[in-house]
Amino acid sequence: MADTDAIAAIKPASEAQTVESGGIVTDVQPSAPREAGRLAAHGRAEMAKAIVGQREFVDQLLAVLLSGGHALIEGVPGIAKTLAVKALARICCLAFQRVQCTPDLMPADILGSNIFNLAAGSFSLHRGPIFTDFLLVDEVNRMPPRTQAALLESMEERQVTIDGVRHPLSSFFTVFATENPVEFEGTYPLPEAQLDRFLLKIRIGYPDAQHEVEILERYQTGRDPHDLDRLGLIAMDADLLAAARQETIAVRVEPALLNYISAIVRRTRDWPSLTLGASPRATVFLMSAAKAFAALDGRNYLIPDDVKSAAFPVLRHRLVLRPEADLEGITPDRVITDILEATEVPK
Repeated sequence: MADTDAIAAIKPASEAQTVESGGIVTDVQPSAPREAGRLAAHGRAEMAKAIVGQREFVDQLLAVLLSGGHALIEGVPGIAKTLAVKALARICCLAFQRVQCTPDLMPADILGSNIFNLAAGSFSLHRGPIFTDFLLVDEVNRMPPRTQAALLESMEERQVTIDGVRHPLSSFFTVFATENPVEFEGTYPLPEAQLDRFLLKIRIGYPDAQHEVEILERYQTGRDPHDLDRLGLIAMDADLLAAARQETIAVRVEPALLNYISAIVRRTRDWPSLTLGASPRATVFLMSAAKAFAALDGRNYLIPDDVKSAAFPVLRHRLVLRPEADLEGITPDRVITDILEATEVPK
């Protein structure tokens, strides 16, 4: 974490212990994001019933919820990507739908279509799985481009168009798209324009030895994590997520940190090992994600470490490496590390 002096310098004036007004000194209590803190504590505790370890993964999922964005989840098969999203939906009391992508998946398969009702003599809308709160798009890179384009509208505008008629989606509509990083046969790589719509690219790795043993112990004692009904997941209050989102929006960002966020993103545009840097949308997303991490940490003000924590999942899928850098084994995460080290941290 940042040192105490750096945090004190960034801390907004509204966080001071006392203020003087008209010669009277009055105590000021900081308006900490209580609802976001409740959501974080409840979400972490309940997710631990289904997911062993993976604290960073869980926190990034919660950050996506608080920011109101979408997430691309990358990891090898069998590490509980689907289970995590399904459990999170149950904890948040939100509807969940899953789409398994294949090369022949058509837009109507996820959007739905108008079906002619012979008895009524009229068309009626048969809603597809996209009409939900949490949509898990499994192996999104197997989805053909035409269907990818249909998904794009729903992610950006939270609406779908069927036969020229627009249909709004839930205000909590969130796409969690999974991607297999090791198998590319029969896939359609997502274009940069669609990758840019995802707030975060979350990478989830193998569990460590201790957590893998705990997974075995849970199965040995008869606890099936896929049976959510038997895990005893406790749902949060219905209004908690909406209130936590409002608190996240209200997180204070000092001018020095606005410049810091801008400087990080602008460096990606002329970094020697990159052919494509991050867009202005990435600048906004970096601030939004950093504010979510601050709210999860119980603060109503931003510090540089929030920006650093958000930089990797926000930027890694928006950077395009030069061919020679790729051959040398340079990765987007390494570039982000170098950029953070080269960017002056506000004091």
